[in-house]
Amino acid sequence: MERGADLILVLGGDGTINEVANGMIGSEVALGILPGGTANVLCMELGLGRDLDRAIERLSKALPRRIAVGRMSAAGAPDRHFLLMCGAGLDARIVNDVNPDLKRRAGKLAYWTAGFSQFTRLVAPLEVRINGETHRCGFLLASRVRNYGGDMEIASGASLLKPDFEVVWFEGSNPLRYAWYMLGVASRRVLKMRGVRSARATRVEFAGSAHTHIDGEYIGVAPVSFEIVPDALTLLIPELYG
Repeated sequence: MERGADLILVLGGDGTINEVANGMIGSEVALGILPGGTANVLCMELGLGRDLDRAIERLSKALPRRIAVGRMSAAGAPDRHFLLMCGAGLDARIVNDVNPDLKRRAGKLAYWTAGFSQFTRLVAPLEVRINGETHRCGFLLASRVRNYGGDMEIASGASLLKPDFEVVWFEGSNPLRYAWYMLGVASRRVLKMRGVRSARATRVEFAGSAHTHIDGEYIGVAPVSFEIVPDALTLLIPELYG
C-alpha cells in the first residue's frame, strides 16, 4: 500500500483474508478475494463461489464498495478487526477443538466432528449486554454476513453493506438443545425457534470471560467486547450483492 498499490488480491481462506484485512483497515486500497480455504465463507457470501476460475471471472466484474467491519477488544490483547463474524461460547469452543490434521484431510468434516464431541458436556453460560439489556446464553454470534460455515445460514438479515451486526444468541445449557438448534440452522428456520433470539446492534459486551473466535480463527478466553467500525475498508463486491 505504501508503494502506491490500488488493489490487493488475496487467494486463501477466511483466516488468511482476515490477516490481510487487518493490515488494510483505514486504507483506501481495494481488497479483492478468491477462494482457497476450507469454508470460504466470504466468497460464498459474495456469490463468488468455491470454483477458482469462476470466482476470478465474477470478481473481474465486481465494484469497490466501502464497508464497515467489526472490532474485537479483549483484555490483555491488541484489538482485532473482522469482516465476517465473532462467535462466543459453544461455537468458539468447537473451533478451538478442531483437529488441524483432520481439517487438512477432510475439510469441514473436522468441524462437525469437533461439534459432535461437545454433546457430552453442559454448555457454559455467558452473560452478555446488547442494546443496554443483559442476556444469558450459551452461544452468541455477532455477524456481518448471512453465510455460516460456507453453506448454512444463521443471521439471515446480516449484510456487509449494513452499518451494524445482526446478533443471534442461543439460550440453554443442555447440549442436546444445541443439536436441535443446528437442525433449525440446516432447515433455515433457526430464528423462529424457541430459545433463539436476535437483535441489531453496533456493540456487544460480555460480563466475565468467554471463548471467542473471529472469522473462524480461535482467539482465546478473556473478557471481550465487539463493536462496529464504520467506513473501514474498500472491498470488491459483485453488483448483485445486497
